[in-house]
Amino acid sequence: MDIWKTLPPLAALRAFAAWSETGSMTEAGRRLNVSHAAISQQVRALETHLGLALVDRSTAPPRLTDDGARLAEALRAGFGTMARTIAELTGADAGRPLQITTSPSFAGAWLLPRLARFRALHPGISLMLDPATELRVLTSGGIDLAIRYGLGRWPGAEAQLLMPTPLAVVAAPQLVEGIGQNDLAALSRMPWIEEPGTDDRGALFGSHGLTVEGGGMVTLPGNLMIEAARGGQGIAIVSLLLVQADLAAGRLRLLHQIDNGKGYWLVRRPGPQRPEARIFARWITQEAREGAPV
Repeated sequence: MDIWKTLPPLAALRAFAAWSETGSMTEAGRRLNVSHAAISQQVRALETHLGLALVDRSTAPPRLTDDGARLAEALRAGFGTMARTIAELTGADAGRPLQITTSPSFAGAWLLPRLARFRALHPGISLMLDPATELRVLTSGGIDLAIRYGLGRWPGAEAQLLMPTPLAVVAAPQLVEGIGQNDLAALSRMPWIEEPGTDDRGALFGSHGLTVEGGGMVTLPGNLMIEAARGGQGIAIVSLLLVQADLAAGRLRLLHQIDNGKGYWLVRRPGPQRPEARIFARWITQEAREGAPV
């Protein structure tokens, strides 16, 4: 279908969108630099073109009909998307900080120690980091990029694998002294630490036909969870990537590895990206590829 042949004149659509947003012919005319009479004529012309009543003029003030409300909502979304995309393409939102969301554990253990290198290379780019356990929605004019752990399947988003990494069950050596490698039955009686909104311990034991025997649970953000594990406060399940230095230094001991085929992915909305987002994507891809130490 040729959409250009089915669409009404753009001027009529703009007039109707402006009126539906303001509720006033006069204010809509002011926004578009035309008279209120011109707005009224364009709205009537749009109704004639569509063969639909978009405005109920029996009320004072006039209000949208059901059909009018549906069209108004579509126009708000459509014109809004166009405006944001044009701003991104032309750099009109260059003053807005680049917003990145990721988990607290990845932010604290991997990203933050490396951000100084990015800032040295690109001092003119302001960053806003959002460490959150829940998935944030990537929206134009909002969060630009996400770094997520998983299989790379997030509907409505494009994902690029940065670093594959299994999960690791770790604890301070003094806490698990005498417990053998992969002895999950013994671990089920120990204290645990977990991120909010997750149940990695339950999933691990369930997959091996075990139940939690006791020991209690402390729930902490990911960066604090790793710190608490170093301090001997419990057993934690974390990305192996984030604790490699701790394992090498003996601060943590690897008790079990979960090879789940997952990894860290750079996630973005489909379509054009802000120049700042493209620069950050190139930088973090290079950092991940080189595995550069802090």
